[in-house]
Amino acid sequence: MFNFSFDKRIIYIILGIMVLSMVVQYLANPGMLFLLLISVPGVLIAITFHEFAHAFVADRLGDDTARREGRLSLNPLDHLDPIGTVLLLFAGFGWGKPVHVNPRNYTRKMSMEKGEALVSIAGPVMNFLLAIIFAIIYYGIYKLADTSFLLSTMGGIIMRLIIATVSINVGLGLFNLIPLPPLDGSKVIMPFLPYKAKEFFINNEQIFYIVFVVLWITGLTSVIISPAIQTVGSWILNLAAAIWGL
Repeated sequence: MFNFSFDKRIIYIILGIMVLSMVVQYLANPGMLFLLLISVPGVLIAITFHEFAHAFVADRLGDDTARREGRLSLNPLDHLDPIGTVLLLFAGFGWGKPVHVNPRNYTRKMSMEKGEALVSIAGPVMNFLLAIIFAIIYYGIYKLADTSFLLSTMGGIIMRLIIATVSINVGLGLFNLIPLPPLDGSKVIMPFLPYKAKEFFINNEQIFYIVFVVLWITGLTSVIISPAIQTVGSWILNLAAAIWGL
C-alpha cells in the first residue's frame, strides 16, 4: 500500500490507538457492538468483490499477475488488508490488499495508462453494482415477505445485514475514487489529465501520499466523504424502491 516500511509502521501505531479507543466505546455500548457485528458480512463481501474485480479485469486485459498470485479468487482471506478492513468496519470506508498488476502485459488495443484506469475503476464499479443488487434484494424482501417475518428478530437482523452491506459498498466505492495515491481514483483520473498536470502528479506522488495520510488521521476524510455516501446511498435505495414500485 505504502512505499516505505516506516510509513506503514506509523500507520499501524496510529490505527492501533484509534482502534483501542473505539473498542472501549463499543464495549461500553452494546448497541454499537451489535451494529459492528452486523457490518462484518458486508465488509467481507465489499472488499472481496472489489479486489476480485481488479484482478478479473487485469486478467482479461492480458496480465496474469493476479492469477499467478492467487488473487483471481472470491475467498475473502486472499484480499483482506488489516488497516483497510478495520477502517471499513469502524469508519465505513477503507480498502483491501492491493492487487499487483503489470501494465506491460496489457493488450495493445489500448495504452497502458488507459488499461490501468480500467483496472482501477473496476473495483469501485463492482461495489456500486453490489450496492444496487443488495438494495433491490432489501426492497424485494420488504415487499414480498410476510409482515410477521419483517417484525421478527431474525427478519430484523437480516434486513439490517442487507442495508449495512449497501452502505459499506457505497462507502468503499466512493472512498477509493478519491484521486489520491494509493487509492484507485489516482489512476482513474490519469488519462484525463493534461501532460503537465500528469507529470506533476507523478513527480510528487509521495506528497499526495502524505496528504492522504493527513486527511485520514485528522478525520477530514470522513467529513469529506460522509455526505457523498449518504447522497449516493439514498439514490441507490430510492432506485431500488422504484423498481419494486414502492
